[in-house]
Amino acid sequence: MTFPQLTAFPVVVVEDVSWGDMDAFQHVSNIVYFEYFQNARIDYMTRIGWFALMKQRGLGPIVASTQARFRKPVYYPDRLHIGARVLDIGTDRITFEHKIVSERWADVAAEGQCVIVSMDYNAHAKAPLPEGLRERIEALEESVKMEKPQPQQ
Repeated sequence: MTFPQLTAFPVVVVEDVSWGDMDAFQHVSNIVYFEYFQNARIDYMTRIGWFALMKQRGLGPIVASTQARFRKPVYYPDRLHIGARVLDIGTDRITFEHKIVSERWADVAAEGQCVIVSMDYNAHAKAPLPEGLRERIEALEESVKMEKPQPQQ
């Protein structure tokens, strides 16, 4: 199943809501949404090879900030489509956008952003993004644009 709300997202992961994701108010706990965002972001960073680069060079991602806006309540049972895309690339950071679409609602349940900073885990300090990472991100983001049908003239 595909949703038009996620066509601009090069990475979309699908997860079922588990019973344990809900809180005492019988909807998914707000903290779990950040785990959903993280799962899509990890998939994205795996696809661009950041974790392989981390093993080679010691430069890896670390969360600097994150935020969410909750649009519709999610509860068990449901299946979620969680998108991740990059909004901005700096010299030492990447800003991700996330969007969660609920199959139950067939609409956006939550959206958010996360700033990831490049970290030199050996020096315990912020570092420039690993060489080649920007190009990998741009190629992945461009793949979504290429899949869209071009208007006929």
